[in-house]
Amino acid sequence: MQIAGKIVSDTLSMLETWIEPGVSTKKLDELAEAYIRSRGALPAFKGYEGFPSTLCISRNEEVVHGIPDSSVLLEDGDIVSIDCGTLIHGYHGDHARSYAVGNVSADKRKLMDVTRECLALGIEMARPGNHLSDIGHAVQAHAEAHGFSVVRDLVGHGIGRRLHEDPQVPNYGKKGRGIELKEGLVIAIEPMVNMGKAGVLTMPDGWKIVTSDGLPSAHFEHTVALTKTGPEILTDYK
Repeated sequence: MQIAGKIVSDTLSMLETWIEPGVSTKKLDELAEAYIRSRGALPAFKGYEGFPSTLCISRNEEVVHGIPDSSVLLEDGDIVSIDCGTLIHGYHGDHARSYAVGNVSADKRKLMDVTRECLALGIEMARPGNHLSDIGHAVQAHAEAHGFSVVRDLVGHGIGRRLHEDPQVPNYGKKGRGIELKEGLVIAIEPMVNMGKAGVLTMPDGWKIVTSDGLPSAHFEHTVALTKTGPEILTDYK
C-alpha cells in the first residue's frame, strides 16, 4: 500500500504543473493514466462500477465524481478537485487535492486552506485507541468554526485489497462514538467542505455531485495507516 500510495501521490504532483487556464480535464486524465501505467500500476477508478475515467475532476460547485471531458477547459479563478486511485500488487491507494487555477478569489483560497487543515486534523485523530467519530468531529468542528459546512452524504472509507472497504469514515460526528480504532487499519480520510450549505445533488449523468446551492466546494484526501506510533500518511504529497 505504500507503493500504491506513492504512485498516486506522484501522479497528482505531476499534474500540478499542468493546472492552468485552457487545459482540458480530458488532457489531465490522459496524462494521469499514462503516468500510472508507466509506473506499473493500474488506474483504480477506471471501470470501477462503470466509471469511465482515470480521474474524478470536479470544478467549483462540483463536489466529486466529475467525468473528464475534452470540452471542459479549466478557467482562471476555478478551484479544481482531482481524485485519483491506483492499484498495484493487489492493493489500492487513494488521494485527492484541490488546486487553484490562475487567480483565485480570497474566499476560494480560504475554503481550500480550511479543507486542507480539516484533513490534517482528522488524520491526527487516526490513532489506535481513539474512536472513529473522533476523526469526523475534528473535521466538522474546524470547518464550521470558519463558517463552512461538511458534506454528510459522502464519506471516507477503509481501503486495501478493495478500493472501498469498511469502515465508512464520516466527516462529522460527536467524539467517542463508532468503532475503536486499531493498529493496522488503513483508511481514506477525505473531507469535502462546502462554502455554503452542506446539501448536494447528483447530476443526470449519475456520477457528478454538486452543491445544492451552487457555491464552491473543496476536497482533500489521504490514505492513512494506523500504527502504534500514530497515523502514517501513505499518499504524502510532495
